[in-house]
Amino acid sequence: MLAPETLSRFAEIVGEANVLTDPQDMAPFLREWRDLYQGETPAVLRPGTREEVAAILAHADANGLKIIPQGGNTGLVGGQIPNDSAREIVLSLGRLNRVREVDAEGFSMTVEAGCTLQAIHDAAEEADRLFPLTLGSQGSCQIGGNISTNAGGTAVLAYGNTRDLVLGLEVVMADGRVLDGLRSLRKDNTGYDLKQLFIGAEGTLGIVTAAVIKLFPRPRAQDVAFIGLESPHEALKLFAAARARAGGMLTGFELMPRVGLEFTLRHLQGARDPLAEAYPWYVLMELSSGTETEDGENPTRALMETILGEAFEAGLVADAALAESNAQAAAFWHLRHGMSEVQREEGGSIKHDVSVPVASVPRFLDEAIAAVEKMVPGCRPVPFGHMGDGNIHFNVSQPVGADKAAYLARWDEMNEIVHAIVGRFAGSVSAEHGIGRLKRDLLAEVKSPLELELMKRVKAAFDPNCTLNPGRVL
Repeated sequence: MLAPETLSRFAEIVGEANVLTDPQDMAPFLREWRDLYQGETPAVLRPGTREEVAAILAHADANGLKIIPQGGNTGLVGGQIPNDSAREIVLSLGRLNRVREVDAEGFSMTVEAGCTLQAIHDAAEEADRLFPLTLGSQGSCQIGGNISTNAGGTAVLAYGNTRDLVLGLEVVMADGRVLDGLRSLRKDNTGYDLKQLFIGAEGTLGIVTAAVIKLFPRPRAQDVAFIGLESPHEALKLFAAARARAGGMLTGFELMPRVGLEFTLRHLQGARDPLAEAYPWYVLMELSSGTETEDGENPTRALMETILGEAFEAGLVADAALAESNAQAAAFWHLRHGMSEVQREEGGSIKHDVSVPVASVPRFLDEAIAAVEKMVPGCRPVPFGHMGDGNIHFNVSQPVGADKAAYLARWDEMNEIVHAIVGRFAGSVSAEHGIGRLKRDLLAEVKSPLELELMKRVKAAFDPNCTLNPGRVL
């Protein structure tokens, strides 16, 4: 419980209506969507300006209170959920949701942390521009959370992670001071690039309240193909051939197994199999161009047909369907983006967000699939994701009819097996979801003592009282 004078002070800052203490009102902020984490809090605070965020942090830091920043609550490692001590205060940024400025000529946009990714897409499209960060949760995830976790998504291949899409940040420090770095400069070599420390820090160093983000030309032509093939080894060869042919026009290359597609077809409303026959593996490939030909022809269609034609001749591709409309292209992507969500309908799923060098993806999958099938006979590996940047969501669904709780109790055991294989390929145990609470203890295993020491020094310098997201990341 918070002291009455503390609640009164917070009410002075944000207004009584934005200090939530009723259990029903707070419930949506205390559980993450996979139900791995559920916490308790004495209050949820909903500031509407950076000044209100600053006042909250100044009071919290001076009085030993702990603050858990939360965006759209779509995180997958538990970093945004308070623990069960009922002492951590949730600070929700959803009311900071203004698009402050769209600079179409300068190809940038200034947005507040609570803007949903979809709202940013819509604002960019209205200005005939593109913000390329694309996630399955973009209707609810917020840009502040995307920045704090350095979100990846399906467009990293062409545009990079969130880190590559941020020009400037406005950040409230743990003691309430405001770091105003909302610059749209493309080149600024004046000392340490402090904004990069906050990107991917998961709210442990400061709270992002606004950002200047990069915009890009909106594609004038686009083609999407849904491709059936025998194995990830053929997929890797197809990727290499497509990138050699298309260069920067290759904007998407997603790998999916048949079992994942079957889950999606069973549980995703409106889902249809794009191909007449079933194949062990699939690739969703996208080509984009910022120009159109003078005669109105689609420049990506001819290139896609060339790439697929050569792949058929080389025996890499068994079948392919080319989207004939924007609606069909969206339907293909819907199958891919729905793959995470539908796995809950098949029982327990032990998840890994890992990356290995692109050229090692097929060998990693061979070893990891064999290892988990040996550990849990009958389990259903569902590895899918961003093959073009080496990030695979190596999820493993329980055997049909198995006891869900008993299966999930082996989470750490399976993680250990999969992560050991990742390590042999010089990969990462967290490719795009972050560390949070779920993977905090793994850091000591994958980071050197010097790396951990330097991270702790940064945390101590930025947040000496451990006011922000204590127990997350470190």
